[in-house]
Amino acid sequence: MNIALMAHDNKKELMVQFCIAYCGILSEHSICATATTGRMVAEATGLPITLYLSAAQGGSQQINARISYNEIDLVLFFWDPNSTDTDKDVVAISRACDQHSIPFASNVATAEVLIQGLKRGDLDWRDIVNPKK
Repeated sequence: MNIALMAHDNKKELMVQFCIAYCGILSEHSICATATTGRMVAEATGLPITLYLSAAQGGSQQINARISYNEIDLVLFFWDPNSTDTDKDVVAISRACDQHSIPFASNVATAEVLIQGLKRGDLDWRDIVNPKK
């Protein structure tokens, strides 16, 4: 599965801790991320991560394009609900995920449910929608 990671500044450390905790599961999948989040996770976990631009430089749009082409199977976007200047990114990503039936987690609680489901095979239906080449 192709998993996208994104996190607002106040949530990046939480994303790192989450990825450390679930490194074993994540290591079985392809991961991409916006630049700073991806770099932090890669340094902490050793996971190979495809890096896109930072969100401010267009990384959100790059991930959104991959979602629109149905190339992403799961999005973990830890967003800061107190942040006002980046809400448009969250809305755009969540809307694209809804349009393409891609599981989306905006917080650690939902992310844990999705990661456990990924481990159990609950998301294997995505392989039909997005077959591995």
